[in-house]
Amino acid sequence: MQTWFITGTSSGFGRGLTERLLARGDRVAAAVRRLESMDELRETAGDRLRVYALDVTDGARVDSVVDQAFADFGRIDVVVNNAGYGLFGAIEEASRDQIAQVIATNLTASIDVARAALPRLRAQGGGRIMQVSSAGGQTAYPGFGIYHAAKWGIEGFCEALAAEVAPFGIAVTIVEPGMTPTGFSAAKDMTQATPAYSQGQFGAGRALMAAGELAGPNDAAKIVSAMIDLVDSGRTPLRLPLGVDTYRDVHAAYTRRMHELEASKDLAESVAATGAGTAP
Repeated sequence: MQTWFITGTSSGFGRGLTERLLARGDRVAAAVRRLESMDELRETAGDRLRVYALDVTDGARVDSVVDQAFADFGRIDVVVNNAGYGLFGAIEEASRDQIAQVIATNLTASIDVARAALPRLRAQGGGRIMQVSSAGGQTAYPGFGIYHAAKWGIEGFCEALAAEVAPFGIAVTIVEPGMTPTGFSAAKDMTQATPAYSQGQFGAGRALMAAGELAGPNDAAKIVSAMIDLVDSGRTPLRLPLGVDTYRDVHAAYTRRMHELEASKDLAESVAATGAGTAP
């Protein structure tokens, strides 16, 4: 039996993880905005489920909830940063409030949860942090620029964090789901459309997003299973790409970047200081 701390458990991957883990006998500390959304699970899970009211953008509250969860269970094996907020629209259209909400929820909050958990994980001799990112943490699509800013940011954070905490027996894995019907797409906020961005392919994508018709090719239950199976296996890859579109689009992005990097080799090395030489 393992103990998990999971944010954003009212729906989507967070809910799926919570239900699957409780069903198999694990313990879950579930952080959620609305406590009542977990009432049904609380009735059946008993003491194996503790629910905490948490707006992840409240840094002080994050600290107290994480501390309380460790105190209540004694040990937490896996910390899952799952809570997220989406925004669709042209970068030019996004309001400052919308930008701040995306960054606060998807980037700053995940950093806060990880930082709050780290002293506890070190003290207990190890553990694991699973950061839910997306294919959009490694590639980019028009209309999601602000969302990508947060997801690319959290991936860089996690890559540095993984190297820092490995000596303490703490593993970090970035989970990269592709587009999946979890209700998250329908819940995305949208910018106020301007005529310049309402035409063509971008405009067509906006119409599909507004209608909730971008379901995605992936199975949410299978993604949840893959996350749990990874923990059970003991493997600790830095990234876990999960999605037909994730593999396809990220592979294309890596390939394009490598071509661009190789094409710039001579120029990159041309700015070396005199006598410094070049890398082998």
